[in-house]
Amino acid sequence: MHYQDSLHVAAAQINARLGEVDANLERHLEVIAEAQEQAVELLVFPELSLTGYGLGGEVMQVAMPVEDPRLERLARAAGDMQLVVGFVEEASPGEYYNALAILQDGGIVAVHRKLNLPTYGGLEEGKWFTHGSELTQAQVRPGWSATQLICADLWNPALVHAALLPRPTVLCAPINSASGIVSDDFSNEQNWLLNVRFYAMTYGTPVIMANRYGPEGDSHFWGGSRILGPRGEVLAEAEDREMLITATLSRTPIARARFELPTHRDADTPLVRELMAGYR
Repeated sequence: MHYQDSLHVAAAQINARLGEVDANLERHLEVIAEAQEQAVELLVFPELSLTGYGLGGEVMQVAMPVEDPRLERLARAAGDMQLVVGFVEEASPGEYYNALAILQDGGIVAVHRKLNLPTYGGLEEGKWFTHGSELTQAQVRPGWSATQLICADLWNPALVHAALLPRPTVLCAPINSASGIVSDDFSNEQNWLLNVRFYAMTYGTPVIMANRYGPEGDSHFWGGSRILGPRGEVLAEAEDREMLITATLSRTPIARARFELPTHRDADTPLVRELMAGYR
């Protein structure tokens, strides 16, 4: 198989109308068309991009099964571009997940269900959603694969380590981060940059972080979407507005970064497993 040398990727920094799935769907279609004009091959939307974040008891009203025709419509619109879209998945009556649909070639490639549901500060996801229990990885192009983690998933280092051990070439990080939502002293704006730069550099893995920009009720989503290279360098960063950012990734810098800092090679999973055996 001939590996593709480069991959053109994008993050869609948009806002979402709370609970208005159909209106948000139309906004997604506009962004998809814009991305196709720029020959984007992997496009990442923010967490819960089809529904908005502060749903509370309205989770049930906006939830959809993976067979929902609206997801199929997005998949058809994508063509051979891979989309990462946030939605509320109805797995069974009364069972709802904060999830990502990975869409390509007219269908659903995979679904990632959020693993780490934050219930602290102004965050209440543990009240409304069921915890996911599996990692996901999908091939985008020959030689290019992506794994997906949602927002607070990235604040559990063990989850990130487990997700990156299979050596995906890209980490997709859709988030919904509002200013001051954790506490007055915890700066989402500064700490998210520290978080994703650390993982990109440590694992030699480019990161596509897509956050919202704009208001939802009393919350302000601060944006800051960015695409990082395999040394944590910023390849593209969004301005304080809704916009699409793009960058071209290359296999050679990824290979060089992983060769010089062989985190994957030296992970020593058997030892880590042994050391953690006594902890619950």
